[in-house]
Amino acid sequence: MSDISIPVLNATLNTNTGQTGLSFFSDIVYSLTDYNGLFITDRQNALNFRHRMSEPGYFSAWHIAGDPTLIIVRTGTLRITLRNGEYRDFSAGDMFIAQDHLQVGEVFDNKIHGHTAELVGDQPLCAVHIKLAEISARG
Repeated sequence: MSDISIPVLNATLNTNTGQTGLSFFSDIVYSLTDYNGLFITDRQNALNFRHRMSEPGYFSAWHIAGDPTLIIVRTGTLRITLRNGEYRDFSAGDMFIAQDHLQVGEVFDNKIHGHTAELVGDQPLCAVHIKLAEISARG
């Protein structure tokens, strides 16, 4: 074992206009160090965490994550859908970082920005949200 890969939900940035575009998935890779069979990453900073529950049938409107948040799914299946129709399902044991956000002074455009989240299946969602940084004052 030499590294761990975590899916990340980002937003594009037009470097010419400074405007936020569509959300997209990528991956971040963390290196693991071997401590006599215990493979572990360097310390990661976090600000707080919350427990989340959603009932079957939950569906969110288009939104952005805002502050970078590591989401660890404990039960249920959460589907994150992008504007281009791409989606990923995250089930018990899966995790991802949601960090699509707007730039300073930018206003959310319901035709361009964000993603939806929905609970698929008949099992409630239990998840842990760990806020990694605070950037919500940006947009």
